[in-house]
Amino acid sequence: MSDSAALVLLPGSERAALSDIVPAGAIDPAERVELTVVPRRRVSLPRELVDGPATLSRAELVADYGAAQADVDVIGSVLRQYGLEVVSADPGARRMVVAGTAGAASTAFGATLTQVTSLDPVTSGQVRHRHREGRLSVPAELDGLVAAVLGLDDRPQARSYVRRAAAAATGQRSYTPPQLGSVYRFPAGTDGGGQVIAIIELGGGYTESDLEQYFRSLGVPAPKVRAVGVDGGANRPGDEADAEVLLDIEIAGALAPGAEIVVYFAPNTDRGFLDALTTAVHAEPTPTAVSISWGLAEDAWTEQGRTAMDRAMADAAALGVTVCVASGDWGSGDGQRDAAAHVDFPAASPNALACGGTTLDADPDSGAVASEVVWSSPDGSGTGGGVSAVFPPPSWQSGVDVPARPGGGTGRGVPDVAAVADPATGYQVLINGRSTVVGGTSAVAPLMAALTCRLAQALGRRLGLLQPALYGPARPGEAVPGFRDITSGSNGAYQARQGWDPCTGLGAALGEDVLALLRGDGGRQDGGEEPQAPPPVAPAAP
Repeated sequence: MSDSAALVLLPGSERAALSDIVPAGAIDPAERVELTVVPRRRVSLPRELVDGPATLSRAELVADYGAAQADVDVIGSVLRQYGLEVVSADPGARRMVVAGTAGAASTAFGATLTQVTSLDPVTSGQVRHRHREGRLSVPAELDGLVAAVLGLDDRPQARSYVRRAAAAATGQRSYTPPQLGSVYRFPAGTDGGGQVIAIIELGGGYTESDLEQYFRSLGVPAPKVRAVGVDGGANRPGDEADAEVLLDIEIAGALAPGAEIVVYFAPNTDRGFLDALTTAVHAEPTPTAVSISWGLAEDAWTEQGRTAMDRAMADAAALGVTVCVASGDWGSGDGQRDAAAHVDFPAASPNALACGGTTLDADPDSGAVASEVVWSSPDGSGTGGGVSAVFPPPSWQSGVDVPARPGGGTGRGVPDVAAVADPATGYQVLINGRSTVVGGTSAVAPLMAALTCRLAQALGRRLGLLQPALYGPARPGEAVPGFRDITSGSNGAYQARQGWDPCTGLGAALGEDVLALLRGDGGRQDGGEEPQAPPPVAPAAP
């Protein structure tokens, strides 16, 4: 079937052309490709189920808010007519893996594929991949049934936010994760026991010997760690992404040694990122927290990709899972070349706990803090933060006076919380057998995931979306209970101030104080549906 008249445009699938690409030959139409097709929800997930505090079981989420089996059957039947096979289907997670030749996939989805090389945001080298631009289509019979089609273009979608301390800075003050547990007052008598931390990785790997050596050096019991491969990803140590993988595991494991850590490895594509997140969120047992230290400016994503990720994080919140995401390491510009302000995604999702960064001067032994300010360095690195141009302001941020974006417009403010991220006052870790000091907001996401597990252990329940409770007592221009207010510094377009700001959010979370706040939380309410991207781009089908 090749009649283009039988296809209709897929909303939100617009893909911008990459700059600085180099043609690398024609796509072999017989090449086998695997894609992820995201079916619509049977009904929208009510906002009150995302905001909590009540949670759903996975069985309830699947039965009431997954994809309808009838939709999955129709999608599979129609795509088979185009020569594509359904490799697997999970209606509850709204994920179908389909495969076939590049030629068949191009015909079914109205895509023109080319092969190119472009800059890898992780290694800064060149990487070969499939490339498309413009919008996709779907067979007319599937109009409204399909929310996203990912994987035709397999360009790198994200970069990690780990930063090594400069050689000149390694003699400056740095901290082990347990010392930071003291600085940030992690709840006494907890170790994350009975909880699960899921870590999303888009490259790299770890060795058991590194982990054993590191935890032994700290005198901390080594946590249980296992790897799960998604879409052909695997634990493959030996490249630059190892630093990300190891710091994530070491920070999370040292601060919550009683928790089990499951590391999900997937290719660095929008498809791989979504599939890793979806697999983690819908795993058994349900994780307490997900740690994500990867991202890219929100406008570097397709709208369908952002929406699919956002809805996967809404699933997480409804299940009681807290998704902790690094806010980026390039200040308010997020590393983009247009000199404008940008926020990073997936941190920009209101269903993510966005984690910003500080520069910390504290006594490693006593935990006493001399100063903590916004992380911003002369080389242009610094905490990401700002105001989303995609996601509208969530109701729980209504009391903190989120400013307009430069040039106008309101949106979700980023970040929500912060902790030390400056590599000059960074984390002592072990990477490929070598002790080193690292920073970046990459480190804050696993720190917050570990804190979430210890809070959940103390409370005897998973916490889901934390923001409605954390922002509850917030008022414009006032320090927020549960946080060390960060009032000095700038990330470029935004300045720190009393109370919430687009540099460090509510401030540095203090575990014992946050625990007291959560114990006094009388419930959270918020009406409406899942957040959608505002006009002019039409939202994907629910």
